[in-house]
Parts: sequence; structure tokens; C-alpha cells
Amino acid sequence: MPDEANQIQTRTVRCRAGRLTVAVGCLALLLAFSGCREPDSLAAIQNAGTLVVLSSNSSHGYYQYQDQPRGFEYDLAQAFAQHLGVRLQVLTPPLEKRLAFLEQGRAHLIAAGLHVTKAGRHFLNYSVPYRLVQQEVVVHRYERNVRGMEDLEGRSIHVRKGSFFEYLLRQQAPETPPFTLVAHPEGNQELFLEDVSNREIEATVADEQLVLLARRHFPDLMPAFSLDEPRPLAWAVKKGDQRLLAEINRFLIQVKRDGTVERLWNKYYRDLDEFDYLDLKRFHRRLKTRLPRYREAIVEAAAKNGFDWRLIAAISYQESHFDPLAESYTGVRGLMQLTEVTALEMGVENRLDPHENIRAGVAYLRKLHDRFPEIKEPDRLFFALAAYNVGYGHVTDARRLALEKGLDPNQWSSMCVTLPLLQVRKHYQDTEFGYCRGSEPIRYVNRVLTYYEILVRKAVILQRA
Repeated sequence: MPDEANQIQTRTVRCRAGRLTVAVGCLALLLAFSGCREPDSLAAIQNAGTLVVLSSNSSHGYYQYQDQPRGFEYDLAQAFAQHLGVRLQVLTPPLEKRLAFLEQGRAHLIAAGLHVTKAGRHFLNYSVPYRLVQQEVVVHRYERNVRGMEDLEGRSIHVRKGSFFEYLLRQQAPETPPFTLVAHPEGNQELFLEDVSNREIEATVADEQLVLLARRHFPDLMPAFSLDEPRPLAWAVKKGDQRLLAEINRFLIQVKRDGTVERLWNKYYRDLDEFDYLDLKRFHRRLKTRLPRYREAIVEAAAKNGFDWRLIAAISYQESHFDPLAESYTGVRGLMQLTEVTALEMGVENRLDPHENIRAGVAYLRKLHDRFPEIKEPDRLFFALAAYNVGYGHVTDARRLALEKGLDPNQWSSMCVTLPLLQVRKHYQDTEFGYCRGSEPIRYVNRVLTYYEILVRKAVILQRA
């Protein structure tokens, strides 16, 4: 009996061991199978050392200027790549191919000014939003009677086929819209906005920041009315990519809290609501009629001093509207509006000679720029521009005031607080250089940057996304 019992016990142990082996094998197969179905993109990114991002070839997404990548989404994606400790690679496939790129493992996420939609949730997992934006119907400024959807009767609205804007318009008027919706298989909103400005199409829809930016280049654009409530912008990964999504969410929450998102947004969309139709029309006209006479001299002086010639052209326009005989009530003269003291310092004999004036003005800007070595770009440039406008001494006073108030004297945002204080007696009376109209250099820097951005955008050839 004991032998029989032992045999039974042995068979039982072997049976259990067999079942355990089968169970472990099944679990291994299940894990392997699930691993094949849902690969860990975050681990793949870290193993390869490269984050591949899909974006749009646009001013918001990604573009190249002077062989340097730019764009809000690019900068934010670069910050995420640094957060992961990997390199960034950006691809800009057509809109209709982005999902396939994710599904095929050719890219890891979409960062392209993506709007969150119910339809999109069937195919994508969206991140937490990084910003809310309003969508605007845009017409030519001559169409002032368009104030609401009912005013679009008989008109056509042009958007990209399959875009969020087509989705939104069909939501707004699902049955019998008063307008004709034209959905193009190619194109992007920047191109449609240009077509509205040229009166080649009647209307389009675009995000508010893009409309404001486009108005700098096409002043005849007019945002007629808003569609619905502001909608969230987010990133997206393929369905089920949970670990990567969780890391993206952690990153976006962090950079929203520490001000990175706001700083990058301001880098591309600062002061867009400051719109002067007549000034911008005049600027675009004089880029054609006046700038060509002085462009060669500007390019030469800029190259010699290490500046982008478009920045120097922007300064010259702000100073004189490209008028070599310009003279202000304070006695500054010429294309770069040199004072007598500056002209003497820079060896200028005739301030009204365009070439002399440009050469000296640019060299003087370089001299000022070199006096702020401890300040990082782009703030260093802003300080130099302010000093060019109001004088190095007043900027130094504003920096001292910043220190007194617990602000960072190396940040342009601090100067936007303290420079205007130099107009108030209790603040300027103890400074070395005294009173100045401190709000002027802030407006000056903003204007120069506006003109510069327009000139930069004219140099960027946008491909149809």
C-alpha cells in the first residue's frame, strides 16, 4: 500500500508539474503575443536613441529657415526629446498618411497642431491638451457684412479634405448648410488664407493664432466670427500605446507648470493682436519699392557683423521707413537714424549717405550686443535693440531696478516691467541716467520683431502638407 500511495503521489506531483509547465508556457506565449500586438514604443525610443515625430510643414509645426529648424511644435518636441535623453527626428508626411506611419512603427507620435475630436479617438490616443485655441472663419476685409453662419449663404468655404476644419464645419451645419463646403485633397490653412487675401477663394477656417500671424503677411485678411468654443490642441500616439502616452502626459503637465509652453508660444505668437492695417500695408509696399535700393548694403553690413540681414532691414524700416533723408525731431538722421554722437563714435562723415549710415548703424548694434555677454539669446538681442533705441545707460538702469525688485536682470520679461518705471519719478530719481520714456523701447523691440518675422516668412517656402 505504501508503494501504491507513493506512486499515486508521484503521479500527482508530475501531473501538477506538467500543468504548471503548460501554464507557464501559455503565459509566455500570451505575453509574447501581447508584446507583438502592443510593442513598447517608449522602450523602443530609448533603445534606438531617437524620437520620431510627425508634424506639419507649417509655421506652427516645423519648417527650416537658414538651415535651422523652427516651429512651435518642433521646439516643444525637441524639449520632449531632451526630457527622454534622445535625438529628435521630424517627418512631415501628408495628412492622410500620418496614421499609417504610426501603425507601421515608422513614427512614435503626432505633434502637428492636432485638434482633439471624437472621431479621432477611434484611431488615436490623445495626450492632455497643451493649449485651447479658437477657430475663426476668415474672409477678405471687403466682406465686412459677414458676421455669422447665416451671412455665408451663397458663399463657399475652402478647407483641406479630412482636416479638423472640415469636421467642424460639418458639425456646425450637418444637414443644409447655407454655404458650399469645398474640401480640397491638398493644401493647408496657410495657403487657403493667402488665397482669401488674394480673393481667389471667398472664405476659409483656421486657428486664431494662425489667422493673427497671417494678417502680418496678408493685411487684407479679416477674422469674421468664431466657430463654437475654443478647442484643445494635443499630441497623439497610436491606439494602446499607453506607456509612451503616460510619459508624454507627465512631460506636458510639467512644461505647462514651469512656463515652457507659454514661453515657446510667445516666441512664435507674441503680440499678434497688435495689428496696424495701414502700417503693414505700407511695409509690404515699401519692401518692393524702397528696400531693393539698399538691400545690397544691408546684406553686406549684416554679414560683416554677424546678423541676419532681415533683422537689419527690419530695424532700418522701423527707424526710417527706408528713407535715407529721414530726420526725427530729436535730430537723429538717415536710414538707421544715427545721433551725432554715435556717428562721431563710429567714424561717419555724412549721416545722409545710405552706405555710411547702414555700415555705422549695424556696427553700433554689434557693439551694443557685445556689451551683454552674460545674457542668453534671444534675450540678448532684445537688450541690444532696446539699447539701440533708448541708450545703453537706461537699459542698465532698468537692470538695476530689476535686481531691486527681485527680478532677473538678464530676462527681457523683467525689462518689460522695469523700463516703463523709468518714466516715474520715484523710480528714476535715484538712477544714474534718470528719466526716459521706457515704454518706447518695448514697443520698438516688438515692432522690429514683427517686421523681422514678416521678412523671415517671406524667405520660407512652405510645401503643401
